[in-house]
Amino acid sequence: MKKAFTMMELIFVIVIIGILAAVVIPRTGSNKLREAAIQVVSHIRYTQHLAMVDDKFDADDSNWHKRRWQLLFGTSATHTNGGVAYSIFSDSLTFSGNPGISELAKNPMDSSKLLTGGFAGVISYATDSRVTRELNIGEKYGITSVTTTGCGDAIRIAFDYLGRPIKGDISDDAAPYISSGTTTSLLTAQCKFILISDEGSLDIAIEPETGYAHIL
Repeated sequence: MKKAFTMMELIFVIVIIGILAAVVIPRTGSNKLREAAIQVVSHIRYTQHLAMVDDKFDADDSNWHKRRWQLLFGTSATHTNGGVAYSIFSDSLTFSGNPGISELAKNPMDSSKLLTGGFAGVISYATDSRVTRELNIGEKYGITSVTTTGCGDAIRIAFDYLGRPIKGDISDDAAPYISSGTTTSLLTAQCKFILISDEGSLDIAIEPETGYAHIL
């Protein structure tokens, strides 16, 4: 005699599948806060890579240390649409601590784009086609602010030719990333960027000496 499911058994199986789907699907859905953190970590590592392959040391230039590759967060009502964005650049003209168009890194995935999500007075997220739009993590991922602990006074990180992370205050006379004009401000303890959104917050840590960036 051939056996088959009864109608009650089929209904029971469908109900169980429905309950499992309701529990599992939200957990596998998009988490924009974590997606933003993963992207930022990858770009911190790319900044470190640029610093190691593009050594800025020049014995004939007393300002060589100011040219180091760095990643800097910023917000502008007009140039980032009020969203949190970041830029990867090597300060080389006025050493203001802020990027110029010619100082910005090119997007390795599209050489017509620059690695910035917009920066005040420099390049506009809304109108400039050279912007890499996902670097505006306010617009793309809903990040409302970024804070830092242990990375210095500015929300930025720089790297030397060995890939070691460097902090500093760009208001210093020998700014950025040099204290008292002689001693480099190498990280001696873990530094963190804290990404904040309506979903909560997530910490990105950068380890001293190695510059290893990871999500906590």
